[in-house]
Amino acid sequence: MNKKEIAEIKKQLTPENCALTRLCACYVDGEKNKKTEMKEAFLSQSEEECFKYFEIFRKSLSGTVGKNLINLEFPLDAELEGGAQEFLLRLRDSRLKDDELLEEFYDKVIESFEYGENYLILLVHGAYDIPGKASDNEEMFDASDEVYEYLLGAVCPVNLSKAGLSYDAENNRFGSRVRDWLVELPLAGFLFPAFQDRSTDLHSMLYYSKNPEELREGFVQGLFGCSTPLSAGDQKETFNSMIEETLGEDCDYEAVRNIHEKLQELVEERKDEPEPLVLDKAEVKQLLAVSGVDAEKFEELEERYEETAGAQTEFLASNVLNMRKFEIKTPDVVIQVNPERPDLVETRVIDGRQCLVIPVDDSVEVNGISVRALSRRACGKEIEKEMEKRDWDA
Repeated sequence: MNKKEIAEIKKQLTPENCALTRLCACYVDGEKNKKTEMKEAFLSQSEEECFKYFEIFRKSLSGTVGKNLINLEFPLDAELEGGAQEFLLRLRDSRLKDDELLEEFYDKVIESFEYGENYLILLVHGAYDIPGKASDNEEMFDASDEVYEYLLGAVCPVNLSKAGLSYDAENNRFGSRVRDWLVELPLAGFLFPAFQDRSTDLHSMLYYSKNPEELREGFVQGLFGCSTPLSAGDQKETFNSMIEETLGEDCDYEAVRNIHEKLQELVEERKDEPEPLVLDKAEVKQLLAVSGVDAEKFEELEERYEETAGAQTEFLASNVLNMRKFEIKTPDVVIQVNPERPDLVETRVIDGRQCLVIPVDDSVEVNGISVRALSRRACGKEIEKEMEKRDWDA
């Protein structure tokens, strides 16, 4: 699913467009015991309660695709009888009215979700009557020919509110506040099945993780039967390691800068497309080619790609490219450059030492204090002194 498709489903999680039919919940303590359960029509909740549930479920569809939001595809065995996808499909088709299926779902979550404190399992069934679209992209609500039925789930921590003083209006005094168990925003969530090309896709789903670096592999495998991809941080680390090993001694500043600039150009070209830019092995090879890397390195890339990432691994461009900063780091100095101007920094050999050179024609600040850059005349004198020194040394 792309962000446009996710946004269309999120629009249904509002009082005006509510497409949710039935809500179920199971409260689990830190010892993995079921404390209480709830099953009722979603709209039987009070308006205030509905708003709270909308907030939770909208959060489980929030974040960046490829980081917090992960598209998962079911393996073939998951769609066979007894598989994870087949179970979720039966649960969806029951519209959450089959108590045995619900208990089995709760048990699967409790068994696979590692969390040592209290949490609430929320599960809601929705039915979205997909409106058709005219040639001008306007929705035609009287031209629907498909109903997208789905399950939206969330696992939310339940924590005791902080102690403190509060105003007691009845007794007109301040006193100790009553501490309540509060349901917080989800740690994990999912949408099944996926909503692809404005239609139902039974072969995939969307998974949400609050922490993009903690995808909970055991939970994903246990409940959905799917493998988790590399996290955003692992993708960046793996990509960088692969580039370092492929270039070897040729991995200098200019080479890395060229790769950054070419990748940035590719992202910029695709910025208006709904699908994010994904790099597979062939596209990484093409990226290195247009960045000026020698063709003789491509055989090394093939080997490193297999060893470091795996033949089928894909990298989300937004995970390996930092669009907000271009950073150069030494043990004692960190330089951050406008990502669109890495050309402002270059390498030179000065007095036999390799140096990073940054022009300072514009204003310069040191710890927030504006300092005076050398005038052109002063720069000329410094250059003359340097030339005289080199002649004398020669």
